[in-house]
Amino acid sequence: MLFDLSKFDEYREDNRREVKKAKGGLPNSLWDTYSSFANCYGGVIILGVAENADGSWTTTGLENERKLLKDFWDTINNKKKVSLNLLTDQDVELYHAEGSGDIIIVIHVPSAKREDKPVYLNNDMFGGTYRRNWEGDYHCSAQEVKAMLRDQPEATMDMKVLDFAPMEYINRGSVAAYRNRHSAYKPGHPWVKLDYEEYLEQIGAAAISTRDGKLHPTAAGLLMFGEEYHIVREFPEYFLDYREMLDPSIRWTDRVHSSSGEWSGNIFDFFFMVYNKLLKEIKTPFRIENGIRIDDTPVHKALREALANCLVNTDYYLPRAVVIKLTPENIVLENPGSIRTGKNQMLKGGISDPRNKTLMKMFNLINIGERAGSGVPDIYSVWEAQGWEDPTVIEQYGPDRTILTLPLVKKVAVKSGGKKVAVKSGGKKVAVNISDRKQAQYNAVLTFMHSGQDYTAADFCDILGVKISRTKVLLKELVELGKVEIVGSFRNRRYRLK
Repeated sequence: MLFDLSKFDEYREDNRREVKKAKGGLPNSLWDTYSSFANCYGGVIILGVAENADGSWTTTGLENERKLLKDFWDTINNKKKVSLNLLTDQDVELYHAEGSGDIIIVIHVPSAKREDKPVYLNNDMFGGTYRRNWEGDYHCSAQEVKAMLRDQPEATMDMKVLDFAPMEYINRGSVAAYRNRHSAYKPGHPWVKLDYEEYLEQIGAAAISTRDGKLHPTAAGLLMFGEEYHIVREFPEYFLDYREMLDPSIRWTDRVHSSSGEWSGNIFDFFFMVYNKLLKEIKTPFRIENGIRIDDTPVHKALREALANCLVNTDYYLPRAVVIKLTPENIVLENPGSIRTGKNQMLKGGISDPRNKTLMKMFNLINIGERAGSGVPDIYSVWEAQGWEDPTVIEQYGPDRTILTLPLVKKVAVKSGGKKVAVKSGGKKVAVNISDRKQAQYNAVLTFMHSGQDYTAADFCDILGVKISRTKVLLKELVELGKVEIVGSFRNRRYRLK
């Protein structure tokens, strides 16, 4: 629950709550916040409340709540002011604050559906679209607005037929390797016997153009099987990057990226190159079933699912690349693009809404990934069964980015004395100092950060698994150590790699 009057004194403004005095009528900034919440996770706007210097709230009351409510409903239903009214009568509530007796109005703003975004103001999509960044509302860039528009249609961006591209843009070697995997998984599948071009049509990698009546690669076909120097003609920001950082004295112990010119640079080849590298470093024991050794464990399947999800849900028109990072402590998978179902729904599972449906279909045909919406919950279950720390999912905006972190360390149990922790390692308990745990938290923060980018303290709460107050303490320590620097004022404080 985002608002409970009995917890009023505990609340502070954050990325889901905003207070406004509204003494002289509806403040103009109310609508910026409405747009912000609608385009993110939803939230509550509370009228008749002021924020104190220490961040706590004080009720100021409302002078004419009936007129305020009428003005509110008149405005939100005015298409020239607000592009879409997401609210019903049940979403707006009046409360009498205890003690003061002041009346406050609480407006519950839901997150808009993918097909309804962006929610914008003043009949100006590119100038009036907002999102929420912790405690503030910010104007969305044209790039962010275009990303929301790309996500609206049911036909996903990878279904586009690329009229400019001849079939020669497809790498035949990559297709042959894919067909071999398809045939091995489904030997009797009718498509595996088709000729080259018919096969590409059936799997969605090529289609007849209505423009010239000829066969051309689809966006999915180019991404999956094309050569990198052809892919960037349609997707200028396209970049796939694998970074292995297993030795702290060396920047990268191994690195593979799509623009090296040493291999095709396409998604299919990248997937298996990275997957095989990850398997070498993750020591997962085989299983025995009915006396037969099974090398493909739930961890293997979960890794394939995580890597496929990352690649399938990328918005390849957005900057900053797909980045897969392997450290001794974790695997981090980062992709441009927000979560189409929303973070909460993704963690619950049950709904599948991939950003690139044809890419998902291609992976499914070779037994990678699922369309049941159970992928991420299954990954969590596998990690729980292994006794590893819980995975974390972070969704960033400006630009849109999704980050999945898969820890490779066992869960830590703190003894009641608070001086030592017990970590299971190889079936034995090993005592380590608390400072080692803190060092792991420092490493998690520094690994997560990118040079030149600013972060709020809230960005690190999920990866650290601690509250905002503890996160701020850790960041303060990193500032004192000279690893991180502070940017901005107290209210708008951000952190940056030094």
